[in-house]
Amino acid sequence: MSAVTLTFEDGTIRVSGLTAQTARDLPHVEYDPRSKTARAPAMHYLELRDALAASSDVDDRVLSFASVPSLSSTYDLRPYQQAALDAWKEAGNRGVLELPTGSGKTVIGLGAIEALGTPTLVVVPTIDLLTQWRDELETEFDCPIGQLGGGEQTLEAITVSTYHSAYLKAGSIGDRFGLVIFDEVHHLGGEGFRQIARLLAAPARLGLTATFEREDDAHEVIEDLVGPLCYTIEIDDLAGEHLANYDIKRLTVELTPDERREYERHQSVFTDYLASSNIQLRSGSDYQKLVMRSGTDPRAREALLAKQRAREVMMNSQAKLDELATILDRHRGDRIIVFTAHNALVYRISERFLIPAITHRTGTKERREVLRKFRTGEFSRVVTANVLDEGVDVPDANVAVVLSGSGSEREFTQRLGRILRPKADGGRAVLYELVSKETAEERVANRRR
Repeated sequence: MSAVTLTFEDGTIRVSGLTAQTARDLPHVEYDPRSKTARAPAMHYLELRDALAASSDVDDRVLSFASVPSLSSTYDLRPYQQAALDAWKEAGNRGVLELPTGSGKTVIGLGAIEALGTPTLVVVPTIDLLTQWRDELETEFDCPIGQLGGGEQTLEAITVSTYHSAYLKAGSIGDRFGLVIFDEVHHLGGEGFRQIARLLAAPARLGLTATFEREDDAHEVIEDLVGPLCYTIEIDDLAGEHLANYDIKRLTVELTPDERREYERHQSVFTDYLASSNIQLRSGSDYQKLVMRSGTDPRAREALLAKQRAREVMMNSQAKLDELATILDRHRGDRIIVFTAHNALVYRISERFLIPAITHRTGTKERREVLRKFRTGEFSRVVTANVLDEGVDVPDANVAVVLSGSGSEREFTQRLGRILRPKADGGRAVLYELVSKETAEERVANRRR
């Protein structure tokens, strides 16, 4: 085979010097007879280069980046962190690491950057994580750190980006990095965000998460984009030494008679529709099909609305607030995070118990100020709807109260992780899960267990 040239162009690898026949023999390559060139998605750069190396003279012009200075982190990796990094290296510098919240996944990421010494793009889901990663990178490495997102668009050899900014920029910057780190990599399973990984040529890929598997099975797509799950360790394997020992206490509460009547009325509308339509909900994808069906079927829409109303009754029951009052009184000297699923309940709790509230409506400045005061002890309690599930460093909390949630294992694990950082006094963390008795919430909690 004659000389072949590889170049990066708009999220693809352009291959010049191939005939239509030889192009068909290469993985992921499509041939364009008009321009007499072949193309492959940028994510397959490494595989394509290796396929060509054995049979042709390759002029590889794909990656175009500046060198990085010698990198050295001050962190000494714990044995399990080193084991995770080693497993990733043995997998060819491609793959996903699954470790509990608070176990130091960022430190492993820094170790990967140091080990490869190559320009790196770190992709994160939230502005809080963007700030945390940039602060860590600037502290550990003596080089400028770029930022895409949060009102800034600067590109450096080591750059941190939100998923949203990376989605917009990947096609134009996909040749600038040798390593890409996807923090909270389960977000990459979203239909749009998958394009980020497809448009980047970075040969080395690292995914970090506390909960890899997704209910919609999109983790299988992530394995194609980033690499396989190559290391996992459970919370219980680290509790007591690297994470706080913990207890999980489930408390069941009764609906009031009025709440019970309202719950049963709405729930029966939903279940009657499923029965009459011969629909079984075995997974999240089945539920999504029902949602799509509601766009054209008025009865399906009525059933979904009834399901939502029943869910609101069981999640926001009066008995949960009464039980919360008891828990807050019992843990007067502790740092407590209260989790709910609905903003309305957050503000109801905030008003009744005079607890600072954080929701998606809370401005960045206010949120950071609340968390700062929470860390310093000026505030000992905070109530939130989903915002603190991931991507926010809350090191001092030791009690969590889950009043309501989606019921997913990922969400529950993330909320538990908020309170598992080691305690100075060696004390135990505790998570209270409040569940309305004889409702769908109780069945979901039992299934998750």
